[in-house]
Amino acid sequence: MNFKKKYGPWAIVVGAAEGLGEAYSEALAKRQLNLVMVDNQLNAMENLAKKLQEKYGIQTNHLHLDLSKKGAAEQILKISKEVDAGLLIYNAAYSLIKPFVDHSSGELDTFIEVNTRTQIQLVHAFSKRLIEQNRSGGILMMSSLAGLIGMQLVAPYAATKAFAWNLSEAIHHELKPHRIDVMACIAGATATPAYLKTNPKYGLIKPAVMKPENVAEAALKNIGKKTLFIPGFTNRMNYFLLTRLMPRKMAASIANRTMGKMYSNFILNQ
Repeated sequence: MNFKKKYGPWAIVVGAAEGLGEAYSEALAKRQLNLVMVDNQLNAMENLAKKLQEKYGIQTNHLHLDLSKKGAAEQILKISKEVDAGLLIYNAAYSLIKPFVDHSSGELDTFIEVNTRTQIQLVHAFSKRLIEQNRSGGILMMSSLAGLIGMQLVAPYAATKAFAWNLSEAIHHELKPHRIDVMACIAGATATPAYLKTNPKYGLIKPAVMKPENVAEAALKNIGKKTLFIPGFTNRMNYFLLTRLMPRKMAASIANRTMGKMYSNFILNQ
């Protein structure tokens, strides 16, 4: 497959400035796709855009945007219409580690707004545009292994990540006849700045922490081939063990015990 011919000449990366978003931006620039970069971190995004332009000779168009605000999807779509964007990557996510009852109502709203509302509105509008233009394209949504089993201390995040992979799996079947590839990348622990700042404590069981660039490369190589894709052999093995060989109750107990040990300082009254 000629990646640029099918998904280019422009791609949209939502949550593009650092971590996985930066890795996706560079991987796409390496494939000679021009980029519409969307993020709420203006300086980091501008610096990355300049670096990619100089290194790969591509064009960039960046949008400084708070994805929790109403109308965010419309602003992104407006730019995508001005360029010929055939690929949408929704990487942005709001994530906090704390007990569920310690979240404010405003924080809970932000989980819904960033991780679900803006995402589904943008995916819906982007899909319609591709169909109206009768062109092929792709949609890649970032999910997480945390969304496969209810995980303590990240309950709202886990719930919204389950939303992402269910949405991807459903619309994959609807959009396939229109030559639009849809995939959810269900990543495990990834060495992004956001993850490293949580300062996880590992015991006997340590998750396989992948490099962002490896996750992004693996995902881009599998879009159009997979509907749900788990990067990393160890992550796929853990998924198989937890969801195929163990009863769900046992799997949830092991996963939540591991999570509790990693972030024991976040647990109430302990």
